[in-house]
Amino acid sequence: MADPARAQRLAKRISSIVASAIAHDIKDPRLAHVTITDARVTGDLHDATLFYTVMGETLDTEPDYEAAAAGLAKATGVLRSKVGAGTGVRFTPTLTFVLDTVPDAARHMEELVARARASDELVARRAAEARPAGESDPYRAPGHGDPDGGDPDRGDEDGDQA
Repeated sequence: MADPARAQRLAKRISSIVASAIAHDIKDPRLAHVTITDARVTGDLHDATLFYTVMGETLDTEPDYEAAAAGLAKATGVLRSKVGAGTGVRFTPTLTFVLDTVPDAARHMEELVARARASDELVARRAAEARPAGESDPYRAPGHGDPDGGDPDRGDEDGDQA
């Protein structure tokens, strides 16, 4: 079993090699909008998982996830060769590509937080306009209706039962 720090360094190196190869060496148009976001290497350094995202051609265009996955699957052998040449490790790790769902989850969380803020503002506005249903101070004040100022249900303030 390798050192976890070594596995992290190797994952970072693999990530940069693969990202550079996708950007400059691989001429597949399906990979034009693919970005490598993270890489993880197993403890024995034999398997690497690379996380990627896909952007659309424009902001309004939906990304083509299936085409990107097919392009990565086709380029896996070439990318593994580049990783082997660039890292110099005895055993070149196998590469597995996984679509990174963190950006979508973050976007969803931001939408939920925005909805919660809007709901909180609505509640705050309604609370500011609200009036009490009964008296403005519904609690019994000491000395109000009780000559010694104590609570008639609990006894007086000295602790003696009435």
